[in-house]
Amino acid sequence: MPAVVISESGGTANGDFPAKLTKQVVVCSIIAAFGGLMFGYDIGISGGVTSMDDFLIKFFPVVYAKKHHAKENNYCKYDNQLLQLFTSSLYLAAIAASFVASIFCKKFGRKLTIQFASVFFVIGAILSTGAVNLLMLIAGRICLGAGVGFGNQAIPLFISEIAPTRYRGSLNICFQLLITVGILCANFVNYGTSRLHPYGWRVSLGGAAVPALILLIGSTVITETPTSLVERGKKDKGLSVLRKIRGVEDVEKEFQSIVQATETANQTKHSYKSLFKRSRRPQLVVSIVLQVFQQFTGINVIMFYAPVLFQTMGFASDASLLSAAVTGSINVVSTLVANFMVDRVGRKVLLIEAAFQMLIAQSVIGGIISTQLKTTNTMSPTYATIVVVLICFFVSGFAWSWGPLGWLIPSEIFPLEVRNAGFFFAVGTNMLFTFLIAQAFLTMLCHMRAGIFFFFAAWVLVMLFFAIFLLPETKGIPIDEMTERVWKKHWFWKRYFDEEEDNGKGDAKQAQTTAQEN
Repeated sequence: MPAVVISESGGTANGDFPAKLTKQVVVCSIIAAFGGLMFGYDIGISGGVTSMDDFLIKFFPVVYAKKHHAKENNYCKYDNQLLQLFTSSLYLAAIAASFVASIFCKKFGRKLTIQFASVFFVIGAILSTGAVNLLMLIAGRICLGAGVGFGNQAIPLFISEIAPTRYRGSLNICFQLLITVGILCANFVNYGTSRLHPYGWRVSLGGAAVPALILLIGSTVITETPTSLVERGKKDKGLSVLRKIRGVEDVEKEFQSIVQATETANQTKHSYKSLFKRSRRPQLVVSIVLQVFQQFTGINVIMFYAPVLFQTMGFASDASLLSAAVTGSINVVSTLVANFMVDRVGRKVLLIEAAFQMLIAQSVIGGIISTQLKTTNTMSPTYATIVVVLICFFVSGFAWSWGPLGWLIPSEIFPLEVRNAGFFFAVGTNMLFTFLIAQAFLTMLCHMRAGIFFFFAAWVLVMLFFAIFLLPETKGIPIDEMTERVWKKHWFWKRYFDEEEDNGKGDAKQAQTTAQEN
């Protein structure tokens, strides 16, 4: 791929550093993004597998019996805590794993952390495929969760640190793009394996090893980030790698920015303790809130349980899996929109527009289901088709906004001294609320019925106001200059820095007075 010149000398008008979009950066970003393919494949595969009769007969016979009961309540046929635990246990493991990965990532680098992620995922795929009882099945899910935790902790940081500022958004969204591709692949795999009796579900679960092996092999050729190398005392190698990935010789300004950030970071002995300082609160709050909002859009209701949801509306098993594949295709195409638009129009515009779009979709879906799907009837084909179209409309909005930007923004807003710790809180929060939604959805569907869509619509409305008033724009800002150029200038968040600066000046003045007195 030919290099694309961003700046010939001195950076761009907005303060970017001299850089080209080199083949090295593109290849490294794509390979690392295969961690997203692992994550996405699991998201897509679990919902399809839990709708397969062979899987239910072996592990959840009670659910199988409820599913085929002639008079069973449409909204409650899949309400089973153990069945939900199959999906959600991965995310509990991912929370613990991402904490370990945040420490591992800082001490041993982003590259090795990514390699560990792929190893965990391969082990999890093997255990899941060969599961002979529920305990072994859950053990496989826990290993997969460790892989997700390590991968989600390291990969967005890796891409943000190697990407030229001007292309950081587009390259980072490769991670989310591969998540959507993974979901789509899983939907088609499930559609095919649903006909392979009685072991189709094993083929589906075993397929998780494919993206993990690609990542494991590919990660041997990616480079470590210059920031991580300098952070671990390898300055000469860091400078050499920076020149290589930027494609220009004049990298001194960016290198000094990295060195300065590293020296500041080295003065911070306890990054988690430092993360709770007043001046770190804006970044921490925004990164956590984005993850909560991402899950409370209701997207994982669609992605985890799309086949189950479509069967609830009256689609046959094959038709429900195919409908899920259609929404997965929309997901991929719409994420490509984010790739092309995020560094052109910025983060806020995409988030605000999509919030309006998702609000409309959730509200109308809730209205249709509340009037057309009763306790034991089947929704008419016309209304069921309209719901599928609205779900696609909803998914498209999420895919070019809150999906990819939920990972991008937290990866670019923290200063180096708390970057790993801060991003852990983003990943951990994402996994926690993914777990809560995955564990609770089928029960919520049983009790709230169509009201569940109005529940998520209310959250989307809150998200809209947050994006308008409290989210700063980070487009085009070098990653180590965020504090000065973004947070200290935001109408609301700047107050968290003014007081600290005043205190700092006061401390300095007091120290000078004491010295003079002595």
